[in-house]
Amino acid sequence: MKLPLSKYVWFDKKYILTEKAQVPITTHAIHYGTSIFEGIRAYWNGKNLNVFRLDEHVKRFRRSGQYYNISLNYSDKEIIDAITGICKKNKIKKSCYIRPFYFVGDYGINLHVTEKAPTNVAIFTFPFGDLFNKNGISAGVVSWRKFSDMSTPPQAKMGGNYLNSIIATQEAKRNGVDEAILLDHNGNVSEAPGENIFIVRDGKLATPTLASSALEGITRDAIIKIANDLDIDFLERDITRSELIISDEIFLTGTAAEITPIISMDSKKIGNGKPGDITKKMMQEYSDIVMNKNDDYSHWLTSVY
Repeated sequence: MKLPLSKYVWFDKKYILTEKAQVPITTHAIHYGTSIFEGIRAYWNGKNLNVFRLDEHVKRFRRSGQYYNISLNYSDKEIIDAITGICKKNKIKKSCYIRPFYFVGDYGINLHVTEKAPTNVAIFTFPFGDLFNKNGISAGVVSWRKFSDMSTPPQAKMGGNYLNSIIATQEAKRNGVDEAILLDHNGNVSEAPGENIFIVRDGKLATPTLASSALEGITRDAIIKIANDLDIDFLERDITRSELIISDEIFLTGTAAEITPIISMDSKKIGNGKPGDITKKMMQEYSDIVMNKNDDYSHWLTSVY
């Protein structure tokens, strides 16, 4: 899928034309997946472009590399300024997706990556709307398991880690569903390839613990905070595969997916086959927050202009 990328990208402190952003074929990340990335959304509300939870994204951006001793050679402030700066440089006045990433550069065929390995940082943007149908999608549990912390750190947003997500998505598409659900090494629910998962049973909201190898998602954290503020009963706990199909509601959360209802799981209708009341409440709250219509959460937004 060819993306309508912005005219300029930020590449190691310089704004350059997108077509001029090139790297050597000996770039380590091309061979071994040694790249770290974030997915960030900015929302245009008719008055300003507001980046959602930018500080949290940048903190995780740095932390992901630390698991692998891969250095981000810029301060958090420099990265924050670069992210807002690339939006300004491209004069963006529509909702967009922002992809900052850093990667081990021209380092040869060498598995001994240290903090001294050369890294490059780049940031690009493109217009972005809904990833999934907000009226609800189908999902199914796939045969592939989410990798565990015994193999590689699941909290690192590392390029190579997402091969697990790619192969799960391929199976889901072959099975004719919109999204995959992965189980953890114990057979409990972990997450979707690029989203966290929540269920509702008897008015109570639940999501898998991080011990399931689920990513500590920033949207996941936002939903937990919103649920607590709305006095919705919430618990992080183990969720079995069979519990999915008897849930009253299921929804996914993620920067790209936002809040996406699942209305069919393993070919079985969830609830009445439509987004449930708690799901719809969360979707509305989230929309109001990112569009800067809720002053209680305005601190989650960073204005570009």
